[in-house]
Amino acid sequence: MIQWYKTWNNLVKNVLLWLVIIGMLASLPLAYARHLTETSANKVEFVFDYRDLLDIADIQTSPKSYVDEHLKQMKAAGIGSMAVYESTLSEFRESRRIEMFNSRDAMAMTQTYGEPNENFTYILYADQATQQQIEPLILKTFSNLNVATKPWSFKNRNGLIIQMSTDEASMKPMDPDPITLKMLKDQGFNIVVRLSNRRPFVTNDMDHLLKSLHDIGVKRIIVDGNEVPGYTEENTEVNLNKMAELLHKNGIGLAAIELLREPQKGFSTLAKQTNYDVVRLHSFTEQDGEKLSEQVTKAEMADRVQGVADRFVLAVKDRNIRMVFLNAKPVKNLDKGKLADPLSAYYQALQGPDGAIPRIQKVGFTLGQAEAFTVHTTAWKKVASFFLLIGGVSLIVLAVSFFVPEASLFLFVVGIIGAFGLHVLSANLYAQVLALGTAVCAPSIAIMLAIHSVRSGAAAQWKSGLLYTLWMLLKTSLISLIGVVYVVALLNHITYSIVLQQFRGVSALHLLPIAIAGVYLLFFSENNTYKDKLLRVRQVLTFNITVLWVVAAVVALGAILYYLSRTGNEGQASAVEKLFRSFMENTLGVRPRTKEFLFAHPIFLLGAYLAVRYRNGVYLMFIGVIGQLSIVDTFCHLHTPLHISLIRITYGVVFGALIGIVLIVIWEIVARSWKRWVPQSK
Repeated sequence: MIQWYKTWNNLVKNVLLWLVIIGMLASLPLAYARHLTETSANKVEFVFDYRDLLDIADIQTSPKSYVDEHLKQMKAAGIGSMAVYESTLSEFRESRRIEMFNSRDAMAMTQTYGEPNENFTYILYADQATQQQIEPLILKTFSNLNVATKPWSFKNRNGLIIQMSTDEASMKPMDPDPITLKMLKDQGFNIVVRLSNRRPFVTNDMDHLLKSLHDIGVKRIIVDGNEVPGYTEENTEVNLNKMAELLHKNGIGLAAIELLREPQKGFSTLAKQTNYDVVRLHSFTEQDGEKLSEQVTKAEMADRVQGVADRFVLAVKDRNIRMVFLNAKPVKNLDKGKLADPLSAYYQALQGPDGAIPRIQKVGFTLGQAEAFTVHTTAWKKVASFFLLIGGVSLIVLAVSFFVPEASLFLFVVGIIGAFGLHVLSANLYAQVLALGTAVCAPSIAIMLAIHSVRSGAAAQWKSGLLYTLWMLLKTSLISLIGVVYVVALLNHITYSIVLQQFRGVSALHLLPIAIAGVYLLFFSENNTYKDKLLRVRQVLTFNITVLWVVAAVVALGAILYYLSRTGNEGQASAVEKLFRSFMENTLGVRPRTKEFLFAHPIFLLGAYLAVRYRNGVYLMFIGVIGQLSIVDTFCHLHTPLHISLIRITYGVVFGALIGIVLIVIWEIVARSWKRWVPQSK
């Protein structure tokens, strides 16, 4: 029995690599299908918040003229769409459609003494034409709320009395202002509507609203608030299905706002039911706009404007953003005694020198109404999925075999059974777990093979240390890319591209390969018995702890914390580094990762070069695991187009190799100078 197991175990060990390669090759069509998907929509839409424009205009001397002037400037700057909200009495007042008063103000105007216990809302329409268009909205809204209304007039102007306090009545949402919609459409703007869940969901009313929006060319809505229209505590699924059906019926899609603290409730369900007619939206907030309203030097403002342009370009090019939403608000500068707003800075950022829009167009995008990706698939998918499972499990078992080769057969069988079972229970969880396993194991195997080449003496047989170093960097990077192919193929659903789902557990990728390769280097890289390995572990655990060891541990801990602070979307970077990143981005078009080309790859090269003559050079090679896991991690940003990630890691390897060669040259100069100097000092 034991001999039978050994025979089959050796067979499995020999075929694991081939199973990995077969799985990788089988998955390439899936990766290509994703590439076709993420290049299927190239229209970028810049949207401005029309309500914010009204807020800024409201404090100007001539509000209407101000609005008209800036609408023209926005159109010229490339802002082709306006975001219109559900109307409120407050917004009607800012638009100069109505004047609004409370009971006390109305009594003062009419010079009458009314009911002292009354606190109603009084409105006057700007003119009869305005009344004809917006009064039906107002009457319907407050009728649905069971709030009584009655006509009112003052000095030949018609109005309405609403039996609700002004503070409360001014917030009640109603359908978007038809006058504003027509005016913006006539001026050539596309309309994006922000809908909330603040009104009761009534199917017929929503159908009528969406049809009217479709008739004026609305192609997409943005959810206003934390819940999508139709989300309720009861009958949520039924209402969301109805909402999705109405959206699909009227040809209207959704926009997903990136980097929200919490997902909007019901959004994923609504997106799924609309066949993922969703585009990603990048929001430039009012707080962001404030930085462009501050009183700073011209040079500082120019830097900030350039930073905004860079931000927009990166969002579109690197994160599949197809809609950029601009917010603004007026700012009072008490020191200067003046009002300010960021609008002129926006125009500069979009169309000024090195502006965002020309750069976006230069890389192949066009301005227009944002469109959802056309999802491409392949008939090979089911077959590829089978080979992906076999190959993914094989890759993980191959990594474990570096430590316990005798367990390869057992782990392979258990892994296959477990993977099939997990797929049956939850296909999504299966994909994420197997993707994480392959993402961790590929760079770990790459570095462990590099370490093995030194420990086994293969490195010392190379006549040229430089050729060995370049070959090892190329070979190691290609092995790491195997994990990339598995991650891309396993997480090939459109929900990852538009970030309705995220790859969970990626943070483990930043540490696990380092730990795995480190354990292998310290305890398993030598060709010795398990008894010798246990003895080595015991020696390490029983080392005498000195002050130097404590200092080294503190330094190592600090290095790890700093390394972790640099990873992920919230990674920290200094102002100087941000300028350097901006320079690299603007010069190359795609910025390579700093930790790859400035640190990990060059150190790996230097270590490999030294390892040809000095076995301890392997410890420098080990640091290269950071660069290898970074290669895989780059592709784990699933909202980044594949070709962008591929260019990024290629730059990283090429520039890392060049800097590594410079380090080798410096080492040779120092080493030879030292040899010449030492004899003279005796």
